[in-house]
Amino acid sequence: MRVSLKDVAAHAGVSIKTVSNVVNNYQHVTPAMRERVQRSIDALGYRPNLAARHLRKGRTGIIALALPELGNPYFAELAATVIDAAAEHDYIVLLDHTGGRREQEILVSQGFRARVIDGLILSPIELEADDLGDRTENVPLVLLGEREYDLPYDHIAIDNIAAARTAVRHLIDLGRREIAFIGARRGRSEPAQLRVRGWREELTLAGLPADDGLVAATDGWGHAEGAEAMARILETGRRPDAVFAYNDPMAIGAMRVLHEWGLRVPEDVAVAGFDDVVEGRFGAVTLTSVSPDKGAIGRLAVASVLARLGGRAPEPRRIRVDHRLVERESTVGRRATGGGTSD
Repeated sequence: MRVSLKDVAAHAGVSIKTVSNVVNNYQHVTPAMRERVQRSIDALGYRPNLAARHLRKGRTGIIALALPELGNPYFAELAATVIDAAAEHDYIVLLDHTGGRREQEILVSQGFRARVIDGLILSPIELEADDLGDRTENVPLVLLGEREYDLPYDHIAIDNIAAARTAVRHLIDLGRREIAFIGARRGRSEPAQLRVRGWREELTLAGLPADDGLVAATDGWGHAEGAEAMARILETGRRPDAVFAYNDPMAIGAMRVLHEWGLRVPEDVAVAGFDDVVEGRFGAVTLTSVSPDKGAIGRLAVASVLARLGGRAPEPRRIRVDHRLVERESTVGRRATGGGTSD
């Protein structure tokens, strides 16, 4: 019976990614960990011959993952899930950074690496449907994220409107009545538009005003943009009693500004973010956040690529991935347990 990376990982008591790093001789593995994994490899008789196996199938054994912002913790965590999922099938992942620029997304989607990859997983920001409609490369393509494309490619995403409404409903249920949104995009960004829409719909349903004066648009996704957006709202004299941020880094930036203005989180202002990144769980005030199932996104993306390579795929699908709201101290105070509510 063939011994897999999964078998070695279980024997050594480590992750599949760690075994893969040892097998591929990555330099950042510690000597102690390398020795531990190697003992399991020797004990089980694991003999990787990945190149030969993939070459026999006319493949390279590489899947490309193209992301808009590697510095964003959400995308870093998502990349880890894709790498782990690919390793289970003895594939390695080539990371590409598009910067969310249309020209780079076109270059990636049109297959400029087609000779070295078996499939492409792409999270686009500015790419248009016409750009993909002209695609001639037959390397399987799987799309991630919330841009809508009526095209024959598998597309994996969460329901951004429903997720935003979940966060806003949580804030309303806590008695908050003046809820700001930070992170509406000045340029085109479908996820931001959908999250603003969810914010607006839930406020309207509750009979609360969806005041455009409490919507702060930004050009970026990071801590600095969140801080600047929060300061801009406060400088107008408005004092919202809650903030829903486009993502967690922006929420963390907003909390910093609230602290500088002498406003307490959550006593004066409750704050909720989006993406449930690790950073939000370890601040002085832990962050309530919408948590997409990043593990499912990674597994489904890799499985979709491999299914198309193997000719086993059905018609292209729009796949919805679950999300939940994880309640923490930034909205419910010290009683937070780190659990969550599903939606």
